[in-house]
Amino acid sequence: MDAKRKRAEDARAYWRGVLTAGGRTEVPRWTPAPAAGTGEVEVALPDGFLAAVRALALPLDSVLLAAHARVLAVLTGEREVTTGWVAVAGGRPLPCRLNTAHGPWHELLRHARQVTADVRAYADFPVDDLREELGLTGPPFETVLDATGSDGALEGDTVLRVGIRRQGDRIGLRVRHRTDVLGGEAAARVAGYHVTALTSLALDPEADYGRQGLLSADETRRQLDGLAGPRRELPDRRVHELFEERVRTDPDAVAAVCGEERWTYRELNSRANRIAHALLARGLEREGVVAVVTERNLDWTAAVLGVLKAGGVYLPVEPHFPAGRIARTLTRAECVLALTEEGSTATLDAALERLPGVARLLVGTAYEEDHAADDPNVPVSADQLAYVYFTSGSTGEPKGAMCEHAGMLNHVLAKIEDLGIEEGTVVAQTAPQCFDISLWQLVSALLVGGRTLLVEQEVILDVDRFVDRIARGRANVLQVVPSYLEAVLAHLEHHPRPLPELRIVSVTGEALKKELTERWFAAHPTVPLVNAYGLTETSDDTNHEVLRRPPDGDRVPLGRAVRNVRVYVVDEHLGLVPLGAPGEIVFSGVCVGRGYVNDPERTRLAFTADPYRPGERLYRSGDQGRWRPDGKLEFLGRKDTQVKVRGFRIEIGEVENALLRVAGVRDGAVVVARGEHLTAFYSGRNRLDPEVLRRTLAASLPTYMVPTVVHWRERLPLTANGKIDRKVLTALAEELEAAGDGSPAPAPDTPTEERLAAAWSEVLGVPRDRVGRRDHFFDRGGTSLSAVKLAIALDRAVTPKDVTRYPVLADLAGLIDVRTGTGVPAGTAVPAEGTDA
Repeated sequence: MDAKRKRAEDARAYWRGVLTAGGRTEVPRWTPAPAAGTGEVEVALPDGFLAAVRALALPLDSVLLAAHARVLAVLTGEREVTTGWVAVAGGRPLPCRLNTAHGPWHELLRHARQVTADVRAYADFPVDDLREELGLTGPPFETVLDATGSDGALEGDTVLRVGIRRQGDRIGLRVRHRTDVLGGEAAARVAGYHVTALTSLALDPEADYGRQGLLSADETRRQLDGLAGPRRELPDRRVHELFEERVRTDPDAVAAVCGEERWTYRELNSRANRIAHALLARGLEREGVVAVVTERNLDWTAAVLGVLKAGGVYLPVEPHFPAGRIARTLTRAECVLALTEEGSTATLDAALERLPGVARLLVGTAYEEDHAADDPNVPVSADQLAYVYFTSGSTGEPKGAMCEHAGMLNHVLAKIEDLGIEEGTVVAQTAPQCFDISLWQLVSALLVGGRTLLVEQEVILDVDRFVDRIARGRANVLQVVPSYLEAVLAHLEHHPRPLPELRIVSVTGEALKKELTERWFAAHPTVPLVNAYGLTETSDDTNHEVLRRPPDGDRVPLGRAVRNVRVYVVDEHLGLVPLGAPGEIVFSGVCVGRGYVNDPERTRLAFTADPYRPGERLYRSGDQGRWRPDGKLEFLGRKDTQVKVRGFRIEIGEVENALLRVAGVRDGAVVVARGEHLTAFYSGRNRLDPEVLRRTLAASLPTYMVPTVVHWRERLPLTANGKIDRKVLTALAEELEAAGDGSPAPAPDTPTEERLAAAWSEVLGVPRDRVGRRDHFFDRGGTSLSAVKLAIALDRAVTPKDVTRYPVLADLAGLIDVRTGTGVPAGTAVPAEGTDA
């Protein structure tokens, strides 16, 4: 092979590697008022900079490129960046890709020198022709570095061009920018980042650039102070003490309502006090953990207040959780007492058989005992533990997040402040007790003379009854997950009904999509919608975005920090990232909890000292986000395997660990299909019965963590480095759901089955021709919420409970036919009503 041909092949291989290495590097958009045009910023480099560069014995263009790459990496959160680079004065920029993996400046400088040498060596290759051949239509870069000193303009898709300006032995930078992408203030910041990077590498080329920040003192102050929530003085009271003050103010006002039963402030306080005295009589000490295992009812309300009044720690446990999980939860929390009620003790009793050190107390017993009804007045400090909420854990063991009274009170007061809760306000309590939002829903109204409206779970599962309860209960404040709000809207579209008392609606637990906000305001233009964001470890919600119309952009922001909460967006070393750049969302201030109960290792990984506020705790959320020009936070996703499904936070690893413990499962993985439900894949010698496998998982996991769909594979797909390929499995899960697992299914053969199949297709998002008459609703990805939507789509011909009892399409169609007198086709087995399917 002659030298010319080999050089051409080398050039082709080089440019192919550059062009196909990844997407182009885009700088964060930051302009308060986008306007077409261009702007220019000039900044001087420090005296002696050129002398320092000469001491490095490196070309100036390599030094500038290393600094430019570092700036782009910080702006984008990416280690590999691509920029346009001008090799000769007046020449066209060529794509230049650099890896900025952490290390000392001198290594990045050496890398930049090699890259510039390669680009120059192959600069005459027809790069555009290769791009066309490879089918690459988009521009390869949007930033350009021109170290030649020529006066180049912004051309094509370039949004930022960095050049140099010489004056004798001094040098400066000229930054040209598109004003619809970067405003003047943002461009000046970017210029400053370049100056800081160049100064740092010139002064100390041995330093680790990954640990050196680029932000100015002004931007640092702005992020630490200007983006923090408003400062408010916390009263020297606890939540239960503020409730007691309202009892003294208006004892005969109605405090809480559940169904047809209602309690006044006097009665609720009296019952809570009897429970508190009963706990104290059994030796409850300061920060003793009390598991409350009841349904969500008025006794639950009294129990929560009673535990707090006694100086104990509230530990919510749903009575329907598997006994094994209850036992593990109580053991990890070092629970001393379990407060429960008649009818809620079955799995608890099985759990307590393994825990002889945990005493059981019935709420009814506490009422019947001869305890005083007055306030116990147990001293409770602001930094005392208030509650422990267990969330899913990636190791297979749940994590118990501990939060203190000050954080709890601050959050409740933020809700009161931002949602306009005042005397007479009715707040709907809708969330399950293991969901941390249940707590503010329960107590916020009680601190200001309002009323708590408890909505039972069976009512929530029937949207018609739910809407009726909200309307008849005259609820003013409502919080639900976005997927449930969607079901409510769908119901109201079929059955319009005014909700004149509803003043504000909050959504949380899942990402709020713009389309849902548009539907909400089309139906209820005068009712604000609040996007609430926060984590259990930060005393619940830390950010509120109060919407009075749909947002202008594609994403719904998380909003500003609430009172006394500080939010930072940081890199892996907890360094603040530039405004608009992606990073991890972390929290500081009174909201940050104490850690995970009896779990020092996981506490160490997530909780640390605030490097910017000595003496303050900081929590690393694992969420990715960025700041917007309006000072609001925007959510970008998770950086680990934690997900939220229907509002519940789930560690995929915990579900996978349970799957791997099932006999016959050799390997397993769990993915989220369509962002709505969990799908499990497993391999093993034999295919297991999916229903038996799910029942096995349900023995150790809460219902919301049990995968709704299970697929067997001879082997699971692997990535190049031998790990399970979750991207492939996610795509496969969605493909199998759309295709009905590829196996031919008997088609619906009656008018009712046809109607049902059309409704299934709409609700489950699968093609109509892939729905068979023997299909199982939950095997096809259905959930309890999907069942609610199906009932709405069928105009309440069935209830969600019917769907659970008769999940096979033909059986459900037969039930409808029986009820309507249409008749049951031969061969369709329909269980008698009132029996289990």
